[in-house]
Amino acid sequence: MTTTKTEYAYRLKLKEPYDQAVARVTAALKEQGFGVLTEIDVKTTLKEKLDVDFRRYIILGACNPPLAYQALSADIEVGLLLPCNVIVYEEAEGEGSQVAVIDPIAMLSVIEDPALERVAREAKAKLEKVVQALSA
Repeated sequence: MTTTKTEYAYRLKLKEPYDQAVARVTAALKEQGFGVLTEIDVKTTLKEKLDVDFRRYIILGACNPPLAYQALSADIEVGLLLPCNVIVYEEAEGEGSQVAVIDPIAMLSVIEDPALERVAREAKAKLEKVVQALSA
């Protein structure tokens, strides 16, 4: 399993079909203390709003409550950058799913605050463990 790092995310391909991939990602997040606060079904939203067809694609808003509390305590408006988003989308039929996980350091780099940097490093370490678990 190959994981690639972009400027703002970790990306990997899973062999599992979409529904199984979403369940696996959610479980891996839970193991690192992240709950999924929001689920945005992009396919359904685009169909309802624009009447266009799109592949199955979900945006999971992942939150680790202790880290969110630390971040919000350091800067009350950091909520604009929360939660940590994870996407899962379906590849061509039978070819698995793609997953991308935000890099919290990149996400919070717009705010120069040492307290937030510490939180971002901790969140990044946990999300890297999620990516490692999915890569195994």
